[in-house]
Amino acid sequence: MPEVKRRALGGLALAVALVGLGTPSAWAKVTPDGTTESDTSTSKPSGSVKGDTLASSASGVIVFDRSKNGSGESAGGVTSTSSWTPPPCYYAPKYTPEQLQKTMEPVWESESTGYQWDAQQRDRYVNGHPYKDFNKDKTGEGYWWDSYVPESQVGAPGSLDCTKPIFWVDNGDPPPANIPEAITPEMLAQLAYAEIRVPSTTVELAPQQTTKVNLPTWAWLDAAKFKPVSVTASVPLLDIQATTTAEPVSLKIEPGTADAVTYPASGECRINADGSIGERYAKGKADQTPPCGVKYLRSSGDGSYKLRATVTWKIHWTGTGVQGQQRLPDGTFGADQDVVVQEIQSVNR
Repeated sequence: MPEVKRRALGGLALAVALVGLGTPSAWAKVTPDGTTESDTSTSKPSGSVKGDTLASSASGVIVFDRSKNGSGESAGGVTSTSSWTPPPCYYAPKYTPEQLQKTMEPVWESESTGYQWDAQQRDRYVNGHPYKDFNKDKTGEGYWWDSYVPESQVGAPGSLDCTKPIFWVDNGDPPPANIPEAITPEMLAQLAYAEIRVPSTTVELAPQQTTKVNLPTWAWLDAAKFKPVSVTASVPLLDIQATTTAEPVSLKIEPGTADAVTYPASGECRINADGSIGERYAKGKADQTPPCGVKYLRSSGDGSYKLRATVTWKIHWTGTGVQGQQRLPDGTFGADQDVVVQEIQSVNR
């Protein structure tokens, strides 16, 4: 089959899969005939089978449970500390026999892909070489698998590399061994990684907002505001799932100017046994060195310095068929906050 025509059909399938993505917070149950059910909840799972209708979310047949994810306007996705990225494409169940027929026949009837290619496709899916009449005699016994591109990977390198023809897999059977991109619990964990959202890192400071030159400024994060988050991804049709969890492990302070020193010198404050970071300032500690903080050596003048606080999150997953926690690359997420630094004024009498 000519590559350009295979990609043309793949583009049609992708367009079907992405119906209903008006906003990042939307999900939709999508069928190849164009019908949808939509909602605006970010935590509601979707994806089901009713009779001969395979309904799927915008990510295909993957259901994401985000009920334990970070939330709020300031929450955001983590950035991997390595060059690792989630899978740019994958194969999973997409069509029942009737749905594949409703998807393919309009393409053939439009004659937009040429007689030769249409004839090859009819031969493959209708005439018994190797499938007959879209495998309708196997309705309920399996599904047609095709490629998906995760929303986070649209346009990414490799997102158009899943170009194998649509293939059939019986219920309970593994996908063909020559298709490494077939969905697995590990891939689900990686796709859930892309869905992780962690809270913005605004650290508590003492003094707050305005500090003085050469005065140690204490920085800390309370455990109650700083806790693990997780996302579970599953494919109910295949009875597989994976939960990816991000746990905070350290906070890095960047003062926003070279005229400053950090505590500790590396600027990286480790997490305490109780889940907090740093130490809350209390009266009587003025002469102590903060375990986490910064000391500015020069005034910010009429402006302010952009102190950046970045949290590193240790990420791991558990899922179907694996024992214990499996590591994924650490992720980071940070935020800026303004710090005004003033000269200490003295009066001579």
